[in-house]
Amino acid sequence: MSHIADLGRRIELVPMDPHCHDITLALYETGGAAPAFRVHSYSVRDGAAERVQFVAEAMKVLGDMESVPGAATLVRFRCGAGHKLACRRLFLEACKLASDAALAPRPLSVIDRKSGRTIRAVGLGDGAYRVEMADGGAGEPGRLAGVANGLNKLAETTPAGEDRVAFGCGRPHDAIVGLLLPRALNVRAVLREEEAAAGRGILAAPSAQKT
Repeated sequence: MSHIADLGRRIELVPMDPHCHDITLALYETGGAAPAFRVHSYSVRDGAAERVQFVAEAMKVLGDMESVPGAATLVRFRCGAGHKLACRRLFLEACKLASDAALAPRPLSVIDRKSGRTIRAVGLGDGAYRVEMADGGAGEPGRLAGVANGLNKLAETTPAGEDRVAFGCGRPHDAIVGLLLPRALNVRAVLREEEAAAGRGILAAPSAQKT
């Protein structure tokens, strides 16, 4: 039990990773003044350690996080804030990628299938972003506000106007916004998907993990 306690508090779980023998992957939040997050699996199957390392690396690239010195699978945001909800979703998105996938930050724009137009997020400074149509035209009534609200739900940003959101740390997080912007177009579907995934399994003890 002491080994489990040393990991921190589990905040997210992928019960079966299709990219590595259906092993369980989990994200833990560590204690301390500076929030950090650990990617971990109890599995001892071939490739499990490498898979954990890849997910941690993907979180660094997709979310502009950094490694904690001396702990390769322990990552944190450069701003020093926790952004726990955003980190949980970042972990889930990283786990969807195969270990040979090319890693690169996502753009701050996405095609909106409802309108066929491009929606983008524009940084305003102090951690704030405005959601707008890339061509400068007006969107459907409430559409941009709905996307902004989706970002608020997914990244736990703060409403800063009808079409604006802001991170409480006051620092830019382009990588997180770019990653979650496509999901913010249909946030209800995202939440349903996560509820279904949460019901598919729980984190097993080391003796119960597939080996």
